[in-house]
Amino acid sequence: MTSTLWQCEQLRAGQVWNKVLFHSRGEAEHFMQQMRRVEPDIFWRMEAVAAAQVWN
Repeated sequence: MTSTLWQCEQLRAGQVWNKVLFHSRGEAEHFMQQMRRVEPDIFWRMEAVAAAQVWN
């Protein structure tokens, strides 16, 4: 397991509506590309997150 996870957040009206975690940046980017095709009017943000912040 890596020490860094990639988190994608779905934003609507400035609020986070959904969060999805991935083990690699490539998986996260692929997911965001698919979501942009399906829902082009919904904004997604991607960021690196330390695994320690997600699990104890």
